[in-house]
Parts: sequence; structure tokens; C-alpha cells
Amino acid sequence: MAQTARIGFIGVGMMGHGMAKNLVGKGFATVVLGNRNRAPVEDLVKRGAVEGRNPADVATRSDIVFLCVTGSPQVEAIVYGADGLLSAARKGLIVVDCSTSEAESSGKIGEAFAEAGVAYADAPLARTPKEAEEGKLNTMVGADAATFEAIRPALATFCENIFHVGGPGAGHKTKLIYNFIAMGHAALIAEALVAGARSGVDLENFAKVVAGGGANSGIFQLIVPKALAGDYGGLQFGLGLAQKDLRYYTHMTEALNLPSTMGEAVHQAFVQASALGFASKFVPSLIEAQEKITGVKIRKP
Repeated sequence: MAQTARIGFIGVGMMGHGMAKNLVGKGFATVVLGNRNRAPVEDLVKRGAVEGRNPADVATRSDIVFLCVTGSPQVEAIVYGADGLLSAARKGLIVVDCSTSEAESSGKIGEAFAEAGVAYADAPLARTPKEAEEGKLNTMVGADAATFEAIRPALATFCENIFHVGGPGAGHKTKLIYNFIAMGHAALIAEALVAGARSGVDLENFAKVVAGGGANSGIFQLIVPKALAGDYGGLQFGLGLAQKDLRYYTHMTEALNLPSTMGEAVHQAFVQASALGFASKFVPSLIEAQEKITGVKIRKP
């Protein structure tokens, strides 16, 4: 069934491919713009999408433009760069940033778009590329009421849960705090498993104890059962990306003149793991970093 809004989608990587695939598959005319990896673009074109030349071209051919890129430097290049979105700004256009971006940067971008008559929303995501392909992501949307209603049908093609958390900027702030909690769990789990292994605790039994008590969490269940079987891919979120998000979180708290003792500690756990060579792996490789530091293995040979 054809949808009326024309969609532009910039950033069709691990998350973006599934999101754009669902937009195309559920009837939205979609213009996509990728990066160096041609495979996702070519797949989407085969499904019915059209490839754009640059961000300005995508904006000219769209009513709503979604961004799903690594972080604020990439978003800023798409917005302010040569042939960027601002160069094609017009009244009635809506830009939605689904990246996890820095709160201060998003605020400035929102102001620049408002001056050009463009509505701006931030809609960062939770869950993994698997749910992106299945159309079952979560999103936390910062937008005014009218913009939220305008983008909701498109968001519903790739999101199972859509939370309107406030005005422009509220989405990114919510996501940074959310990721601090989630990645804090991951850092605690990595330390705890190594402590258990060193102290002689049976980790299979320990996992059962946690599963039956208040210390259990979705993050624990994503990470631990697979890690104890030697699989560090239970939570498919890049460790280096998580480090970036935690850096954004600590920047935000510092700008608010808030102490962030735990935030800095969690951030440094990820900095340490990255320095040890695990940035390109998934978040559960925090455990591998702890193993490397301590010489303790959570699995018996």
C-alpha cells in the first residue's frame, strides 16, 4: 500500500539497512544515500528504493529525511557540509536524526533548521540490527506534537515501541542516559564474572542465582549465557560506539554542572577495553578485556 510521505534515508549501515528496508517494504517511496559500502544500497534499490546523489539531493526529493549515522561529526557533515541538508532547506521539510548524537550539537542543529523553516526531531534507537531488520526497534522521540504525528507512520514501519519523550532534543538526552544505565550494567557484569571466576564460584550456578533475583536484567541475559558458552556476540552493539555514547553522556553531565562519578567510571571501562584492542568488537568483549587485564578466564579450558 503506497504511503503519501516521501522518505529520504541517509546512513544505511547495520541499523539503517533494516530501517530503510521496512520503509520500502511497507509502501513508502524512499530515496537512500549510503557511504562506502555499496551492498546495502544495492539491496535497497533492488527492493524499490532510489539512490540519491548527496544529502541536498535527498532532501529535495523527500518530505521526511531520516539520518542514521555514527554520531555528531557525521550528522554535522550531512547538515552543514557542501551539498548538505541545510543547503536544500525549505518550509515543510522534516529532518529526523536517529543517530545517537551529542545533546549540545543536536540543539544547535535544531536551531539552524528552525531558522530555515525545517522541522527537526531526534529519534535515537534502542535494540539491535536484528530488530531493525524485523521492524521491532524502540525509539525515543524529541519533537513538537505536530512533527511527532507527521513522522509517526514512518517510524512505525521499523519500530515496535515509539515513545514521545518531549520536545526537540529530549530524545538524544533520554538515549544518552538510557545508554549509561545499559552500559553500566555491562561493565558491572564483566567485572563480576571475572571476580566469580577468580574466587572459584561456579558461574553457571551464579547466572541462575542472578536470573532469579533483583540483580537480573535484560542486559545480563543478553550477555552472560552466551559468554559462558564462549560467544561474545549476545549484545550486538559495537564496543567503540558504546564508548562514544558514554563520552557524550559525560559531556552532557559536565555541561549541566552535574557530578558523574559512575558515568566517568563506566566510560573509562570502555576506554580501557578499546585501548586493549576490543573497540571493533561487541560490548560483551568487556569480559575479554577483563580477562586480558587479570589473566583470569571465565571459562575453564
